[in-house]
Amino acid sequence: MKNRYRNLERVRSLDPRRDHVEIYRAMLRFEFPWDLKLALNLAFNRTFSTPTVAAILAGTGELTERTQRRVDDTGLLMFEIVLHGFDHPRGRAAVRRMNQLHRPFRNVASDEFVYVLACLTVVPLRWLDRYGWRRPCCHERAATYEFYRELGDRMNVAGIPGSLSEMERWFDAYDRARLLPNENAAAIERATRMLLLARLPGALAPLGDALVSALYDERLRAATGVPTPAWPVRAGLHAGLRARALILRHLARPRPVGMFEDGIATASYPNGYQISELGPPPR
Repeated sequence: MKNRYRNLERVRSLDPRRDHVEIYRAMLRFEFPWDLKLALNLAFNRTFSTPTVAAILAGTGELTERTQRRVDDTGLLMFEIVLHGFDHPRGRAAVRRMNQLHRPFRNVASDEFVYVLACLTVVPLRWLDRYGWRRPCCHERAATYEFYRELGDRMNVAGIPGSLSEMERWFDAYDRARLLPNENAAAIERATRMLLLARLPGALAPLGDALVSALYDERLRAATGVPTPAWPVRAGLHAGLRARALILRHLARPRPVGMFEDGIATASYPNGYQISELGPPPR
């Protein structure tokens, strides 16, 4: 193992307020690529599951009828900003497209938009605390908050908590009060779970549904009508993820090439895409 903490040393030399995009980019591309992609997927699943948002999304049919494409669109817009930054032409185009797509829903309470930002901030950090090969350092935590705070500012979201600790407290309170069982969330979960199942190794296919359910916490399972998997499945998943973390910590080397080095590839756009065309057409 050669200098496993090389990237962390560099991150600690940066300013998380000024350099939050660079730090968050390093987390996604080099330090925790698999973990953050999965954790962001789980975070988005949560944002889709409050009764208000689930009703809107179920009404459009975008996530239940065109699931792969809409999930790809969401990921592409987010990753474009991470890879290029907010002030790069592609980053500005991605934020502009997000604002266009959300404009018809400006009558939705601001708290719903804050909840999305909180999910994208808090859920992945807590995943890394539990299953990352190391826990995020204070610079990485602060940079994650600053990244999503800036995204919210550029989308004119009001009421964003003023610090990471405040956002975590806000998230926990809102999650307890608003993440409630509803059929629309269950329908969206049934559609999106197929994408998680496709990421499992073939040898685990017979346990696929139970393993995906075990990735959710009890509140998300209740909101989406997913039964709690058997204890051995939950324990086995936890043990496997912790074993993976130990192997990466002690045996792996820093990635020499970051994720997305050759661009962002998706099933929906094998020949490339235009940022201005991502998302559903105007209604």
